[in-house]
Amino acid sequence: MKALFFEQHGNISNLKTGELDNPSPGPGQVMVRVHSAALNRLDLWVMEGWKGLNLEMPHIPGADGAGEIAALGDGVNGLSPGDRVVINANLSCGSCRACLAGQDNMCRDWHLLGETVRGTCAELVCVPADNVLQIPEEFSFREAAASSLVFLTAWHSLITRANLQPGEKVLLIGASGGVNTASIQIAKLAGAQVFVVGSSPEKLELAASLGADVFIDRSIEESWSRHVYRLTNKQGVDIVVDNIGTDTFPSSLRTLRKGGRLLTVGNTSGPVLELDNRFIFGKHLSILGSTMGTKEDFYQVMQLLFQGKLKPVLDLDFLLENAQQAYTRLAQGQQMGKITLEIS
Repeated sequence: MKALFFEQHGNISNLKTGELDNPSPGPGQVMVRVHSAALNRLDLWVMEGWKGLNLEMPHIPGADGAGEIAALGDGVNGLSPGDRVVINANLSCGSCRACLAGQDNMCRDWHLLGETVRGTCAELVCVPADNVLQIPEEFSFREAAASSLVFLTAWHSLITRANLQPGEKVLLIGASGGVNTASIQIAKLAGAQVFVVGSSPEKLELAASLGADVFIDRSIEESWSRHVYRLTNKQGVDIVVDNIGTDTFPSSLRTLRKGGRLLTVGNTSGPVLELDNRFIFGKHLSILGSTMGTKEDFYQVMQLLFQGKLKPVLDLDFLLENAQQAYTRLAQGQQMGKITLEIS
């Protein structure tokens, strides 16, 4: 099969396109012929590597993917070759305490496609049959690939973890990435007022087109937390979604009202935090970690996408052979939505 891969950790220049052996579906698995994959910043971190990460080389990146069932493993029912499907990247054992409780994203043996196992940037990938969902004919493979991980992440964090309620105020740090464009739509669908901190007028215009209400250009308002505080009559917001980490966490805490919730869903600027604990206990704040989501979350949010109540924001589409260009665009933060790769 044709695949995108790297044979040693490093930078984007290590990516190669070539032929690798076809996988074979095991019991309970399906083999998907991937038509479209989508990029995530996670892919860049995996390329760079970190202490303790031990990958089978060559490694294939990519968590998001959609295509057609190519083959079935033993014991798979309810699916047929040719079915159009989207892949849920969260891999769980199905038998541990968390899985049996419906919290499969907290599985004791949890993995993510493209992170610790080979991913979707290839013509073929094998996953458990429970990790695919059939998609309607009118919903394109590209839309499905661009939706799966980011809408699952946004739905689980805002709806499942933070229990977002109508009328609450939500602040998103970032305006144009996949998770944030999904979060804007989900928050508006839930009846929230959405504040967005963005790095340019163009990215804030995108947020406006998705329904966001209040816009802060951090290139003008350097102290965006103070500005948000003023805009809320010195009350603060109910929820902050922070996927930046080191550079923004203290400001995120200051922006919350008493009893507010900070959702931490990533750390693009670094994982090490320095906190003023007075903000946490003095304002009765909650810090909620959230990673990906459950199978039930995946089903719920994908149905809303299929119904047209939510929509993926698509950036550029690249051929697999031009993946280095695609990942360079991602690394430089130029994207407006999800960057996708045309696989087959």
